[in-house]
Amino acid sequence: MDYDSYLDEEVRAFIAQTNAHYPPDAVTMTVEDQRRVYDDLCRAFDRGYPDGVQASDTQAHGVPVRIYEAGEPTVTVVYFHGGGFVVGGLESHDSICAEICAGTGYRVVSVDYRLAPEHLHPAAFEDSLATTQWVLDQFEGRVVLVGDSAGGNLAACVAHKLRGQTDRISGQLLIYPALAPGRDHGSYATHAFAPGLAKADIDFYQGIRTGGPDASDDPTYMPMADTDFSGLPPTVIISAECDPLADDGGIYRDALQAAGTKAHWINEKGLIHGYLRARVMSEKARESFDRITADIQCLGQGVWPYE
Repeated sequence: MDYDSYLDEEVRAFIAQTNAHYPPDAVTMTVEDQRRVYDDLCRAFDRGYPDGVQASDTQAHGVPVRIYEAGEPTVTVVYFHGGGFVVGGLESHDSICAEICAGTGYRVVSVDYRLAPEHLHPAAFEDSLATTQWVLDQFEGRVVLVGDSAGGNLAACVAHKLRGQTDRISGQLLIYPALAPGRDHGSYATHAFAPGLAKADIDFYQGIRTGGPDASDDPTYMPMADTDFSGLPPTVIISAECDPLADDGGIYRDALQAAGTKAHWINEKGLIHGYLRARVMSEKARESFDRITADIQCLGQGVWPYE
């Protein structure tokens, strides 16, 4: 597919800058080299903390976390970073979490869950669940689950697992998440070779996450493997139009709405997987990030932004 008709000049410039640090065939590298170039990429787009945000590192039931605060927050956001369950950590999404903290006034707890292939599924899920339980024990007030890409998957899996156990999770916001087992139709076919994330990358990440065994029927691996979508917190899903994962957002929204759960899906036109980093150079990405921040703020207040 020729993406020139989909992507504006700013997004194409973002892709070029991304490729200069993290090549499109990065999944063919060793895991060590993938992490090295991904860290280089994240540093290239990092822009530090907004004024007034402070961060500290600690452990949540043994899981490393970074806590961002500005003022006296009454809501806590638990943030699960992307990276295919293979790359990323506290540094990769550092400024993103700091900006969410500044934009909402909420506390943000970033989760440094264990990565594959050293730690196979369900290690990342177990760390994400343990951290969320720690947050519920440690802080008062509402909790919003937020994640991008692999982190969106983990946020949703945690929401499903904790359903009925607490009434303090007031929402989840999932950013270009992986929510369903791999498919060969819809956006998976249309955008199989999209910049930012190709279907071959998804296949690699899904395989390395389990070490090979099929876990597609496990709702702690893929939320759409669940058979019950009722009783979940209000959910906003943000997809990128030019992304193999785009249709996952609509499929998950439909499942939640059919079960009576509030759910809204936005498929951001002219954007690609990983566009959160593009907010520093793309107006479309900036506008989407502003929507994300505003929706997190609404969910934290118990307000549904899409009545």
